[in-house]
Amino acid sequence: MATSESGTPADAEPESRLTAEARGYLDHLAVERGLAANTMESYRRDIRRYLEFLSGMGRASLADVSEADVTAFVRELREGDATRPALGTTSTSRAVVAVRGLHRFAFREGMAARDPACEVRPPAPSQRLPKAVPLETVESLLTAADATPFPRSLRDRALLELLYGTGARISEATGLDVDDVDETYQPDGTGDGEGRMGVIRFRGKGGRERIVPIGRFAREAVDAYLVRARPKLAASGRGSSALFLNARGGRLTRQGAWTVLRAAAEQAGVSGVSPHTLRHSFATHLLDGGADIRVVQELLGHASVTTTQVYTLVTIDRLREVYAVSHPRAHTPW
Repeated sequence: MATSESGTPADAEPESRLTAEARGYLDHLAVERGLAANTMESYRRDIRRYLEFLSGMGRASLADVSEADVTAFVRELREGDATRPALGTTSTSRAVVAVRGLHRFAFREGMAARDPACEVRPPAPSQRLPKAVPLETVESLLTAADATPFPRSLRDRALLELLYGTGARISEATGLDVDDVDETYQPDGTGDGEGRMGVIRFRGKGGRERIVPIGRFAREAVDAYLVRARPKLAASGRGSSALFLNARGGRLTRQGAWTVLRAAAEQAGVSGVSPHTLRHSFATHLLDGGADIRVVQELLGHASVTTTQVYTLVTIDRLREVYAVSHPRAHTPW
């Protein structure tokens, strides 16, 4: 088959102007801004749907698009159409961000004389408070991990202790290598092993690394796992460097870690536990104990303190409860 200089089939459908403009924007995101592969795929999917909508409206280029067109697209996302169901607030907001970026790029690059999306706002997300569980519930989850057969019992306990003791995401915990745990760190620099609190290196979202202290309970659980259980799990594998191993000696997956948490919850009789439950509980219990929100932000690996501030709403509810039952003149209902 004959091909053009660009390598495409000579008889292929010519690229529409809308598609060419969108391709320029996507190339900009991939090359100049270096977005991650998963993020790029989300942008492509949202932009593809937007271009289909514009074509159906008879728009040949981004210069032809009006604010009413963009608003109609957002309305279609929220209400659905004959072939697609309605999108939730989060998915709609993501698509609106992609569309706004596309039009901002087209305006800046001279493809359009105006930006018709600059006044179109994503739908406001509903305020969903993170779910945290009381310390007693956390302790029952941790104890329940001991019920699994050896050597998985030590691995499961170490995993759950680490998740609660550091606030790590499950993906961060399963991504750890043995060398990421430094148990020789001495806060006072004495190196005598007394009262030591090790540190652990996590790789979070966007490839950002952070160093988090690992307290006594988590450190002791990890120690026991490394000495007594991990060698037995590793014996059946190929020498993986992963900290947490599965029964075949390979790296424990996110799904495997979720199974560990779900099994512990069932054993403890705790319902409604998600992969983020221990992370939420870590943050909430720190703030309840008087930790500064900026410190909690760093420990969680949030890029902005705004993300962390949602936990303060949880602790305010807790403060209200304590005040209501403790103060002699606090009998007026909230």
